[in-house]
Amino acid sequence: MQLQLMTWPDVQAYLGRRTDIIIPIGSTEQHGPTGLVGTDALTAEAVARGLGEAVGAIVGPTLSVGMAHHHLAFTGTITLRPTTLIALVKDVVASLRRHGFRQVLFVNGHGGNIATVNVAFQELYAEASLAGEGAGVRCALVNWWDGSRVPALCREFYAGQDGSHATASEIAVTWALFPETAREGTAHEPPVAPSGKGWTDAGEYRRNYPDGRIGSNPGLATIEQGGRLLAAAVEDMAEKHAAFLKAGE
Repeated sequence: MQLQLMTWPDVQAYLGRRTDIIIPIGSTEQHGPTGLVGTDALTAEAVARGLGEAVGAIVGPTLSVGMAHHHLAFTGTITLRPTTLIALVKDVVASLRRHGFRQVLFVNGHGGNIATVNVAFQELYAEASLAGEGAGVRCALVNWWDGSRVPALCREFYAGQDGSHATASEIAVTWALFPETAREGTAHEPPVAPSGKGWTDAGEYRRNYPDGRIGSNPGLATIEQGGRLLAAAVEDMAEKHAAFLKAGE
C-alpha cells in the first residue's frame, strides 16, 4: 500500500488495525560513470515497496534528496544541509505521529544519511523528554543492504569488488528496475576504483575519487544480479521490520 495512492479514510481504517509505516529515504547524487544519479532513492523506494507488500504495511513517499554535499563536484548532485535533513525528518515523523502512527521505519539507500537521520530521531526524543512527555513514536533507520542475504550475494557476485560507493550491487539493482538504462560490461579505468574514506568537502572527494566510485567495480554488475539482490533485500528487510515491531512490544 502506497500512502500517496490511498484516501484519508483508507489511512484512517489502516490505523484502526495497526500503527506502523515504512518511509524510503535516499539521495540524488552521482554514482560513477555508469550509475544513475537517483540510485540511492530508487533502490530504497523499490526495497521499501517490496517490503510493504510482504508485510502488509503502508509505504510513505520517498525522501529522495539527502545529505550529499561531498558529491557536489559531480554534475547533477543535489544535497540538503544536515540541519535541513534533520528538520525534514522531524516534520515527517511529527505529521505521522499526529495521525496516530507509532512505529516509523525508514528504509535507507544512502550511507551519508545515517548519522543525520539518527540525530533527527534523538532530537524528537529529546524534545519529548524535556517537555516531560512520552515521545509517542518509535523510529529506526535500516539500510537495505544490511542483512544476511544481500552481503552473501555480493560476495558471490563481486568477490570483494563491490566497494562502498557506486557499488556494483546498487547499480545492478537500478538496472533490474530500469533495464533500458543498463550499461552491462562497461570497462572502467581502473577496473576497481581507489578505496578510502578521507574527505572533508566536495573538492577533496573529487580529487581522491576522480570518477566518483569508491572501491567498486561496476563492470561486474548485471541486470540478473539486480533482480536477485532486490528479492534478497526485501527478505532481509522483512526480518528487520519484524524485529523493529517486536522491540516496541
